[in-house]
Amino acid sequence: MTNVGPDVATITDHEAERAAVIADPDLIGAQLCRALSAQTDRWLQDLLAKAKAQSPRSPKVALLAVGGYGRGELAPFSDLDVLLVHESTASRVEELASAIWYPLWNAGLKVGHAVRTLDEQNNLSRNDLDTATSLLTARHVAGDQKLAAAVVEMGSANWHKKRKKWLAELQGRVRERQLEAGEVAYTLEPDLKNGHGGLRDAQSLWWAAAAGLSLPGDDLIDLTESYETLLTARVALHRAIVRPGETLRLEDQDAVARQAGLTDADALMAEVAAAARRIAWIADEAWGRVGRSIKGSVERIAPGVELVDGEVELAHGADPVADPTLVLKAAVAAARRRTRIGRRSLDLLAAEVRPWPDTWPVGATDELVALLLEGHDAIPVLEALDQRGLFSRLLPEWEPVRSRPQRNAYHRFTVDRHLWEAAANAARLADQVGRPDLLVMGALFHDLGKGYPGDHTEVGMVLVREIAPRLGFSPAEVDILVAMVEHHLLLPDVAVRRDLSDDATISFVAEKVKSREVLELLHALTEADSKATGPSAWNSWKEELVRDLVARTRHLLEGGDVAELTWRLFPDEATLTKMAAGDVDIIWGEDQITIVYPDRPGAFSQLAGVLSLHGLDVLSSRAHSEEGHGGAPAMAASQFRVGTPPEGWSWEAVRIDLERALSGGLAIEARLAERARTYRRRRATQAAPPAPPQVEFHDWASSNSTVIEVRAPTKIGILYRITKALAEMGLDIRHATVQTIGVDVVDTFYVRTGTGELVTEAFHRAEIQRAILHAVGEFPVR
Repeated sequence: MTNVGPDVATITDHEAERAAVIADPDLIGAQLCRALSAQTDRWLQDLLAKAKAQSPRSPKVALLAVGGYGRGELAPFSDLDVLLVHESTASRVEELASAIWYPLWNAGLKVGHAVRTLDEQNNLSRNDLDTATSLLTARHVAGDQKLAAAVVEMGSANWHKKRKKWLAELQGRVRERQLEAGEVAYTLEPDLKNGHGGLRDAQSLWWAAAAGLSLPGDDLIDLTESYETLLTARVALHRAIVRPGETLRLEDQDAVARQAGLTDADALMAEVAAAARRIAWIADEAWGRVGRSIKGSVERIAPGVELVDGEVELAHGADPVADPTLVLKAAVAAARRRTRIGRRSLDLLAAEVRPWPDTWPVGATDELVALLLEGHDAIPVLEALDQRGLFSRLLPEWEPVRSRPQRNAYHRFTVDRHLWEAAANAARLADQVGRPDLLVMGALFHDLGKGYPGDHTEVGMVLVREIAPRLGFSPAEVDILVAMVEHHLLLPDVAVRRDLSDDATISFVAEKVKSREVLELLHALTEADSKATGPSAWNSWKEELVRDLVARTRHLLEGGDVAELTWRLFPDEATLTKMAAGDVDIIWGEDQITIVYPDRPGAFSQLAGVLSLHGLDVLSSRAHSEEGHGGAPAMAASQFRVGTPPEGWSWEAVRIDLERALSGGLAIEARLAERARTYRRRRATQAAPPAPPQVEFHDWASSNSTVIEVRAPTKIGILYRITKALAEMGLDIRHATVQTIGVDVVDTFYVRTGTGELVTEAFHRAEIQRAILHAVGEFPVR
């Protein structure tokens, strides 16, 4: 066999040219892909020519670019999909093929290669979807042009012959990807290629269009523009990470933004989200009409609105200029019937509806409320209005939040989608409030300020005070909506960070909300907002705390006495009985560990340290202590809510170490230091570097304790270190709440001095702050 090893000089030249293309700062996105594809064409042409020169009697062959390479979309580390077609035997072309593949492999390229006869290729293209789609963009690169043309024509013919089969298989693949890869627009680290709204969805539509699926001209234009946005991000990703990749990891997003020529990662992810939403919407619209039956059935369902073959359409003669509310009437009708607004009517509305005046048309607000009260059935309809630019014409203040990313592990959705989700969740709670209209509108507006500079709550209050009167709300109703925006975080923050048995906590909340009506609305909004935020923002523990806080606050607002508020959530009666009896107990139940023990300085921190040693993430914690009477020792109870235990954990081992810690027989500090040294740093799950730790004293928050709130990045044993610092400063923890939000902790401690006094002396406070900051700043970030 003739030597087929790489020609060093040729490979070096082509590799240098390839590297120059990839490094050219003037080439981004599709431009770079086309330039790299053209350079690769030249390389393959050179390789085939040299191979044929070395084997003059080699058979007739054609070298074709297929798949992404065929489309001219080679990213820096894309697979190189190449097809070598021949009219001979495999043994006769083996040497020729090797002379092409080996230099590419030696250069580090990942080559998706195939060597087939025309008949073999024909059989595959008739039965295999991936082969069939790869030929739709196949093109001649080198070798016999007639043979290459035969392959392309054969692929096209087979695609048209079996278009119904291919459409069904393509639609099935789209559904599979949606389930497996998530939505590009609403995933913290999106898969640009396979996620819903990603590159593959757009490609599937083009393949489907070749099989007869109809796509409006505007959709084709929007699809191409959005596709190029994602392609630019993919090229920038390859350049930034210097390896193949389809997923935009958080830690890479700033570097990718720079490679894409954008200001920062927020700008990148906003563009990606907007493009992906557009692709997903076009895809959903197109695939939703596959197999739709056209019978000509028409049903009048509202003034100017009809149901035509299952889709909502404007009636003949309906004029969106004369009746601007038609856009919302059609939307309500579509949401109620769980269908879409017909494309003809949607395009007509997009062409005719003008930005609404300062005062909304009569009846328009009622229609918007009715739409929002349809819950999650309204979201696809709202998305359709937004994709055609209609929602911002009704509410111009909406534009800055469109596709605005929230790049952290706590929030799942972009700001606009989060507001729709919150309103949909609120609709489910409409029967729990006296004013469902205010509930869904408050949910829709509560985070509107996030699209503007400044504190989002303060900005949102100003925006709602301007918007609500335009919608026809009375001054009193405007005040309620503003209060909902102002206090939308009040109940969850207080519930998880404060002692609900403290009179000052309940008085503080009552003073803020001022009325039962606002309290009722905020209660429902809290649940709706939390569920729309993400899976970690709402759970049974938080729900119970908020419910208890609301009940106590309502009691006070109804004229009850704070002193009557004697019930408590923790400890429960059984735990209090054990404390009174001086019993020591350790109980594991579901995701909670409850420990009753003699109170002594540092005990709480040691218990927290044991949990960290065993890899148990403390998601929240509460502590309570009771003074002893009649010579009985003071007793304490601590409850820890933990995340999913690590593989191989043992409750018995945890229990034994908790007992050792309580008896002073465990070297917790040394063990934590050993674990910290061997702990492999986890990949960051937030977009920006963590904020510096903060220690704040809240004198208003308790009537009988000093309240210290600590915010810091979570670390191995951080709760142990904070509480150890408090113990070393001579403080007794009377109550504690611990909350983990993404990679941050927000811990609140109700403390007194060793003599039972409040911490009031300035120097003592400064030293406490110094001790805590030192404790949270030492060890590797978790």
